[in-house]
Amino acid sequence: MALSLFSLEGKRALITGGAQGIGFIIARGLAQAGAQVILNARNPHKLENALNHLRQEGFSATGVLFDITDASAVREAVSSIEQGGPIDILVNNAGIIRRAPAEELQEEDWDAVIQTDLTAPFLMSKYVGKGMIQRRRGKIINICSLMSELGRDTVSAYAAAKGGLKMLTRNLATEWAVHNIQVNGIGPGYIATDINTEYRVPGNPLNDYIVSRTPAGRWGTPDDLIGAAVFLASEASDFVNGQILYVDGGLVTSFGKPPIPPTGE
Repeated sequence: MALSLFSLEGKRALITGGAQGIGFIIARGLAQAGAQVILNARNPHKLENALNHLRQEGFSATGVLFDITDASAVREAVSSIEQGGPIDILVNNAGIIRRAPAEELQEEDWDAVIQTDLTAPFLMSKYVGKGMIQRRRGKIINICSLMSELGRDTVSAYAAAKGGLKMLTRNLATEWAVHNIQVNGIGPGYIATDINTEYRVPGNPLNDYIVSRTPAGRWGTPDDLIGAAVFLASEASDFVNGQILYVDGGLVTSFGKPPIPPTGE
């Protein structure tokens, strides 16, 4: 009985930015739990590659190309997807970052980050949420960030968007809980991906800082996110709402990992 709470058999999950990175890993994890996954992307080549990988593993996967920052495109895409069945799970994963000191950040870069990382999750949630409200069930998972809680140099737009996404998560949970809809977030820590391979070597300043700052003493792996995603997408989280689950090795709760005690203590 307990394990059945985590089953996603018969559920349909839409993952934005699902063709690569964390989005693809989460999509694969939801598929492993039994969900039919629908990947959103803008790059047709990346989308086809992702779908081929999932299908080769025996998973049910389809893809849809549309721009999540375009309200009319979102509305039309959601309507088209729902013709094939309900969207039971929405994962708002797609995001971008533009790095620059705040005093040098271009306004167009600020706008692009806010549109993609905050406005787009609102649009997706709005149009998918309409169907969830009618059916009186649904799960929405927003991919937040450590920057939903912490500041850092050169990422003012990203931190503003992810902080806003945290509060959007809580507000939607407040509004829609009465409709049996759970809206939660996942805040990944520093996750080892192809993008940061060159930094993840001992002696590299960024690597050494992250390892020393994280109580678990390591980078996270993409697979570390799967359990949280399946939990928040499943019946196991039916009374969990408005929460941000940080999968970060303890980083956001601590000044850093404690020193290793001498042998014998």
